[in-house]
Amino acid sequence: MSRNTDTARAVHDLIRHCHDGLDVPALHAQLLRSVRRLMPVDAAFFATADPETLLFTGAYADEPLNAATPLFMANEFGGTDVNRFAALAISDDHVASLDTATHSDRWSSGRYREIMRPLGLGDELRAALVVGSQCWGYLCLHREDDPLGFTDSEAALISSVGPHLAHALRQAVLLHGSRPNGATGEPGVVLLAEDLSVVAITPEAAHLLSLVEESRSIELPLPLAIYTVAMALRAIEQGTASSKTLPTSRVRTVDGPWLTVYASRLRGQPSEQRISVVIKTAETTATIPLLLSAHGLSPREAEVARLVLRGNSTRLISDTLHISPHTVQDHLKAVFDKVGVRSRRDLIGRLLQPPGSGAG
Repeated sequence: MSRNTDTARAVHDLIRHCHDGLDVPALHAQLLRSVRRLMPVDAAFFATADPETLLFTGAYADEPLNAATPLFMANEFGGTDVNRFAALAISDDHVASLDTATHSDRWSSGRYREIMRPLGLGDELRAALVVGSQCWGYLCLHREDDPLGFTDSEAALISSVGPHLAHALRQAVLLHGSRPNGATGEPGVVLLAEDLSVVAITPEAAHLLSLVEESRSIELPLPLAIYTVAMALRAIEQGTASSKTLPTSRVRTVDGPWLTVYASRLRGQPSEQRISVVIKTAETTATIPLLLSAHGLSPREAEVARLVLRGNSTRLISDTLHISPHTVQDHLKAVFDKVGVRSRRDLIGRLLQPPGSGAG
């Protein structure tokens, strides 16, 4: 069998698996098996992301990347290195190698000098997994330290399968993620020191975090989302963040409601500066935009859907959005088709009621 034929078959298999409705752990395992059929990879990092905030919500890392997770996160939120994941998510080209970004001068990258080279790693190929305009995760492939890095054709290959991987992550939200189910509970709080060590954690926080779907390959005391919002907060304070809004992320639990995680600064004595991370059951208003994005709605279709979920009539939607009633109906038909329902009532049932309730 020719190399081209084998590559084409491996790409076909990877794309097919992206449309098999796999959950995230299964997708991760299949992804790495398929990618290693396509190119040499010595270590890999795979993460899910909140499409609105672009923050990590979970991750899987091979050794030796796992042990260096805190260093990689500090570099990601430092705001000065090349190919940061959030930057790739909003760029025209969502895939780039370290060698390409640095014009083969790896030493110009702090990530290479301070993290990768000490680990024996050389070039890396990073991808933001985007479908439509939404980023649902990230992929980073590493090779051992060698002058030869990833080729343009390998980058193009990852670029071609990236939207399919993003589609798979988006589908996982719909097929395996929990919808709002009216669950209640007291919010929990995690108190972190400046070095992100845990100062204190409430019983409520411990319980909620025990429900988070988290990979055991990331050796951190708490789920990755906790550290992500904390580091995003520090990036805002240091002026290296692109957004100045309160760092917030929505995190999926294994078999319960979605959680909202956000960080804020707890002021005190200079020697007692702390970061407070609040975890609470996500309100419907927080998860509906996520579900609408997961169904592939355009921004205008999502606006119409949100107004329908509030109980607004066609006329009121028309007046609110300054579009004709006929255009409202056109958008609504598109919403019904993408969500897989036939009426406003079905739409409300599908998005606002929990799985297994028999709605919609």
